[in-house]
Amino acid sequence: MHFKSSVSTAQVFAIAGPAMLANLTTPLIGIVSTTAIGRLGDAALLGGVAMASVIFDCMFWLFGFLRMSTLAFTAQSLGAGEMGELRSLLARGLVVAAAFGAGLILLQLPLASVVLEAMGGSTRVTEAARTYFAILTMVLVLGLDAGIAGAAIAAVVAEATGLLLGILVARHLLRRRLAVPRALLFDRARLMRMFSVNRDIMIRTAALITAFLFFTAQGARSGDVTLASNSVLNNFLLISAFFLDGLANAAQQLCGQAFGARDRHAFSAAARLVVAWGFAFAIAVAAAFAAFGAHFIDIMTAAEEVRRMAREYLIFVIVSPLLAVFAFAFDGIYIGATWARDMRNLMLLSLLIFLTAWLVLRSFGNAGLWGALLAHYAARGGLEAARYPSLLKQTFANELN
Repeated sequence: MHFKSSVSTAQVFAIAGPAMLANLTTPLIGIVSTTAIGRLGDAALLGGVAMASVIFDCMFWLFGFLRMSTLAFTAQSLGAGEMGELRSLLARGLVVAAAFGAGLILLQLPLASVVLEAMGGSTRVTEAARTYFAILTMVLVLGLDAGIAGAAIAAVVAEATGLLLGILVARHLLRRRLAVPRALLFDRARLMRMFSVNRDIMIRTAALITAFLFFTAQGARSGDVTLASNSVLNNFLLISAFFLDGLANAAQQLCGQAFGARDRHAFSAAARLVVAWGFAFAIAVAAAFAAFGAHFIDIMTAAEEVRRMAREYLIFVIVSPLLAVFAFAFDGIYIGATWARDMRNLMLLSLLIFLTAWLVLRSFGNAGLWGALLAHYAARGGLEAARYPSLLKQTFANELN
């Protein structure tokens, strides 16, 4: 067995710490874009960035199943001592990612056009979003270096740099040996398992994306100021999410290794530590939002009406990390154990709860919309926490420890 039964806080943070720092680069890109455009004092331009960013992020989230499944399979292979499979897992993930990436490049403009129209923003907001989104497909047009075009170019450069560095790190860790025999790369049994897990995680992610797109669309239909203020507050959600997602990364790796080693004790210990530290970080993040949230809002936008509305709804983002703890922690645990089918089913149920909550609360306007989003957070984590004991028992039914 290549995995130690004892799981410590030091192990959790050896993974979660770097993951948190790496994850923060994603919301920082959005924050920089929001702040740069927000300083222009035009709610329509800020709303355009919000709509384009949501669509762009959702496309990447949707195909995040590749990262999740590859990480889970890698951790399980490490736990099982199957070191030769690691190179194959990376190669399979890169092949599938390249295929999906090429498809997105070809289809993203017509897809964006359909989604932008469906979201129902004003004419100025929609046109600003088209400009921001279009730059993402014209990396060479570097002459557009001002306003919303400049913000989009900055996002492209940041993401491309991250990709390049990731490939270089992987090449170094694999001692420059990236080649994989064709027979091993296309092994039917392993490909079918990969397809099954990826399918379920993709459906789960699509349900999650639907909730956030719906949230943004309802904000857009409420006017430019509401959309812009929600955009500013969404950056707070991203910051808390990527702190908690760092711990989810630790759960994915530690629970995945314990799953591969068939070590129930290590699996349970990792799950408990991640949930406990998740609450600690959630409390710290909520406190920071309460203390400095109004100041951050003023930095991100110069439009007084947007500032005023964002402060009005700041309480919702202060509460959100406390409700999101279980959602992120158990997402990591479920991914590590490749309980993908249950993730899929519970996320679909969470989406139904979100939409039901919105119907019940819609008379409260934007406050009702935020309330429904918090209900979605609570449902995600609560349902996975309730299902966890049964899955743990089933998974390790034949294990003595």
